[in-house]
Amino acid sequence: MQPFTTLTGVAAPLDLINVDTDMIIPKDYLKTIKRTGLGKGLLAEMRYRDDGSENPDFVLNKPAYRKAQILVAGDNFGCGSSREHAPWALLDFGIRCVISTSFADIFYNNCFKNGILPITVSKDDLHKLMDDASRGANATISIDLPAQEIRGPDGGVVKFEIDAFRKHLLLNGLDDIGLTMAKAPAIATYEETAGAARPWV
Repeated sequence: MQPFTTLTGVAAPLDLINVDTDMIIPKDYLKTIKRTGLGKGLLAEMRYRDDGSENPDFVLNKPAYRKAQILVAGDNFGCGSSREHAPWALLDFGIRCVISTSFADIFYNNCFKNGILPITVSKDDLHKLMDDASRGANATISIDLPAQEIRGPDGGVVKFEIDAFRKHLLLNGLDDIGLTMAKAPAIATYEETAGAARPWV
């Protein structure tokens, strides 16, 4: 998993509440277990018209936001079903950070396991960041995970809280498998000792 330390990129404003996982990645795109290729389905029901053409009014189809790496979203982002394809789709599109006032628990946990930083901020701070993200080509925001700060294009700073263990995992690019593999020498030593003590097993 790619470590997350600092990120400076375009932030796209998605000023909608209760964006659920079915909106993030519709069920039509769930026929694969691969983590790649899902970016095309991200928010598909809003990004595309019924004939498959792009909806030019949707934020991620606008030239300034086509390569957005940060999403500033309304309350209760990621609610609904527990599909892990939702963070996969965000990551495949290029989104490494989602900022909101609240997240559904399962989606929030899945983000950390896939190298995405979900940041919870106050309503007032979200309003400021949504305004920053609405500046089109000038909607550049910087995320500093070690300092736990969001810096806006005008130099404003928003501090955020994050669990220390989850912060450690993101900074070091560790998912559940990576965390286990970091203990590989201790596991090997245990197995060798256990095998010598109980050769019949």
